[in-house]
Amino acid sequence: MTRLMLTLRYNGAAFHGWQVQQNAVTVQSTLQDAIEKLTGVRSGVIGCSRTDAGVSAEMFCCTFDTDCPLRGEKLLAGLNAHLPRTVSVYAVQEMPSDFHPRYAACGKRYVYRIWNGRQRHPLWEDRAWQLNRPLDERAMNAAASLYVGTHDFAGFCSAGSSVEDTVRTVTRAEVTREGEMLTFTVEADGFLYNMVRIMIGTLVDLSDGKRTPADIAAALSTGDRQRAGRTAPAEGLILSQVFYDFNQKEE
Repeated sequence: MTRLMLTLRYNGAAFHGWQVQQNAVTVQSTLQDAIEKLTGVRSGVIGCSRTDAGVSAEMFCCTFDTDCPLRGEKLLAGLNAHLPRTVSVYAVQEMPSDFHPRYAACGKRYVYRIWNGRQRHPLWEDRAWQLNRPLDERAMNAAASLYVGTHDFAGFCSAGSSVEDTVRTVTRAEVTREGEMLTFTVEADGFLYNMVRIMIGTLVDLSDGKRTPADIAAALSTGDRQRAGRTAPAEGLILSQVFYDFNQKEE
């Protein structure tokens, strides 16, 4: 048996998240279906993360074990022939038998997009949070710097998480604007349940005058979820890159 790592992209609007669920279409089950059609064996697939319903990915890594002799472009072509247009595998490589795509990851980069035009944009439907009121990206970017560093992000985690260690190290957090599109980019060694969506939701609340930088500092120091802001919608969120020791950061 050989352990292969697949790297794929997917449009999260088409799925109820990554993980297999009963009576719901997920990325994991869709990929398992494609692998079974290609190899004749239903293999277990292990992912690098558990993205929620509506969340997309530009780079998502997962592994499966197989005896299938296909490799490289032939394997990619075979899998993509059995995948819907909302998912595409674009890289494959052999990995050691003990490699785990989640535990081996050094960190991740997420990007969250907000379409901030006066009128909604149909091409960004299900791909960005559309807000037509003015947002102050400078104030948001200044406040985002408070996230950088090693903090207890319990206040930026939704209820239902079973994670005991809520300390994470954020190495990058910035808000930029290009025309009517605002982009929040954040990199960290790991993320909690809905952490990025709460981070950007808090920055929007700050722009709206509902939160202050002091509230963000208090949420970080106390772990009080009430001091942080809303949870932003899932559709603006993209898993942009997963970092491993063997790959380089890409801008």
